[in-house]
Amino acid sequence: MTSLTRRGLMKVGAGLATAGAFTGSAFLEWAKAWAQTAPWTPERGAELSLLRWRYFVQAEDETFAAAVDAFAKASGVKINIIRESTDDVQPKASVAANIGTGPDLFWGFYSLPQLFPNQCLDLTDVADYLSQKYGGWAPSAIAYGKAAGNRWTGIPRSFQGSIINYRISSLRMAGYSKFPETTAEFLNYAKAMKANGTPGGMSLGHATTDANNWIYWCLWTHGGNMVDENDKVIINSPETQKALVFAKQLYEQMAPGVLSWNDASNNKAFLGNEVHWTNNAIGIYVAAKRDPALRKIAEDMDHAHWPIGPIGRATELHIGTILLAMRYTKYPQACKALLAFIMEADQYNRWLFASQGNQSHTLHAYETNPVWTEDPKNAPFRDAAKRSLTVGGLGAAGEKAANAFFDFVLVDMFANYCTGREDAASAIKMAERQLQRIYR
Repeated sequence: MTSLTRRGLMKVGAGLATAGAFTGSAFLEWAKAWAQTAPWTPERGAELSLLRWRYFVQAEDETFAAAVDAFAKASGVKINIIRESTDDVQPKASVAANIGTGPDLFWGFYSLPQLFPNQCLDLTDVADYLSQKYGGWAPSAIAYGKAAGNRWTGIPRSFQGSIINYRISSLRMAGYSKFPETTAEFLNYAKAMKANGTPGGMSLGHATTDANNWIYWCLWTHGGNMVDENDKVIINSPETQKALVFAKQLYEQMAPGVLSWNDASNNKAFLGNEVHWTNNAIGIYVAAKRDPALRKIAEDMDHAHWPIGPIGRATELHIGTILLAMRYTKYPQACKALLAFIMEADQYNRWLFASQGNQSHTLHAYETNPVWTEDPKNAPFRDAAKRSLTVGGLGAAGEKAANAFFDFVLVDMFANYCTGREDAASAIKMAERQLQRIYR
């Protein structure tokens, strides 16, 4: 983190400056002091395993691992970090919850703990401690962290902003000076880009983040909703049909193959010059900056928030990441201590900066981190937690919404219509039946 200088950190407060100065033995000494005064004392002989998603930015993973290592040395708790692909975290967590054995902690996405809330350790004391110390949680973080009955089943770690990544030169060749701000302009832009041989593309396959995120945005921005405020299924509506029609028109302008794309496919396509716009976190930009052979792409790309549709306001869905501990763990106090430790400012700010914009904060106190100002192309990702709706839409972001999300109910509805496998009425009816089973 050579670019995170003490002088730069002083601009955003003494606390963050101290965090930036912590390296090596100084950081370990701080960790030891924290462990001695923390509200949670790990059990004697505690050993923990934590399963997380495989990193998108290496520096993020390294900084996270360093914080975990400092906690382990300071507390005496042995910790093993397991890394899995984004699509594998939820199935492995669900299996562990079902059989009552496996990793003690999981770091997954969206409403993961609400798939099995009764198998999650109650983390209300940790969430309240962090909220009081760091200015409170973003609303979307609260929705994901709390289960029914006001019990916190997860600690919202961060949000990955999922917005438009685009090539600047291609946009200008298509006749635009900035990325379109409305859905009508977006469709015209997509047509012009395809006509120029520089198409875009977004997944219509079972890509947990990339496919779901744009599909939920598309539904919401046209006024459609999966359920209402009382979790009554209302997917069968004229607004849903409008969203489907728009999506099909957009799909027809995309590069071929998006039906089989997973969460890594659009990154490869963008960096390989196969597509010139897509939806993604900042990982494409970070990868392009890091690789000398791709730096021209980094210089020629930027990011934009999602266009606004007929509903007239932003309806974004960003990638919430959440930490949970299983009730079957033998070491609940060690779990709570670790979860609180890795959210503390003295290392969280270092981790946030190391993420290079790939992760954004869930607690308001971290808004002034210099990662959001050092590079203007990072700035659109800063307010992901503030701007994001939840997977429940108008309804609760609970177990039922999580099931619909991870079962790709909406993605399949859009894919069925966009590909011509079903007409609009049939595609909606199929989704409606699935949702009614989930929400019964």
